[in-house]
Amino acid sequence: MTAREPQRAAVPMHWRINDLALAGLSWGHSGEKPLLALHGWLDNAASFAFLAPLLTGYHVVALDLTGHGQSARRSADASYQIWDDLPEILGVLDALGWDTFDLMGHSRGAIISTLLASAFPERVRHLLLLDAVVPGAVAAEDFPEQMRASLQDKKRLLSHSNRVFPSVSDAVTSRTERGLSLPAARVLVERNLRDCPGGVMWTTDPRLRGASAVKLSDAHIRAVLGRLDMPTLLLLAADAGARVGDLLDYVRPYIVQLTTDTIEGGHHFHMEANVVKVAQTVKNFLSSANESDLT
Repeated sequence: MTAREPQRAAVPMHWRINDLALAGLSWGHSGEKPLLALHGWLDNAASFAFLAPLLTGYHVVALDLTGHGQSARRSADASYQIWDDLPEILGVLDALGWDTFDLMGHSRGAIISTLLASAFPERVRHLLLLDAVVPGAVAAEDFPEQMRASLQDKKRLLSHSNRVFPSVSDAVTSRTERGLSLPAARVLVERNLRDCPGGVMWTTDPRLRGASAVKLSDAHIRAVLGRLDMPTLLLLAADAGARVGDLLDYVRPYIVQLTTDTIEGGHHFHMEANVVKVAQTVKNFLSSANESDLT
């Protein structure tokens, strides 16, 4: 089986939060169970175009995080630390009227989801993490070097222009060459392009490629993990090999209600051949977790 085209069209969504124009996609209806989805680094809301339609019974809202897809870039004085998106995400949740919700993230979006769930555990009913949990820890004594790299990158990337492709198909090829299937690459790329002289270019803010000014230490990360008291599902790519065991050994002592599984495939397994298995695993987890909530 190969990844298929999305089964039904998503509904575009737009918000104005903290004077930033944010965009997203939704599947399902407002009366269904609310599920917020956060994409990975340099992706966009279309990351969930294959999985979300299979999550029947859920109103899935996926954001283009700032600097990605069709959402606005941050101002020149701002940054793209993993916690910088949290105020806008909270604003979207308030606009949706979601006091409590299920939360799903992929890669960088999974890390952001972990931070949000740790800060507001009473609002997150179930946490679904796709191939990431937390960033790699950086020792506190390395802070000066980290800050230096961030300042140098910011100066360089503020004047940097994204790559220009002669056509959309050339941009799609740039993603398939890195392992994505054609359908997956197409839905991501088409939401992440704008016309320009000479063809098309990414809408992504180049500053997203820069070093972060601050990295979490091991103590920070363990404190975050210790706040995750909601049922949590962590799905990891089988292709990650030994990294899977190392990550599980790190997080298991701290996440009290942790369920784990591995999915055959690579980092974007939720857009690839095993998307039906991913959807069924997610639905089974949410169903069993909901039953536990009632006992």
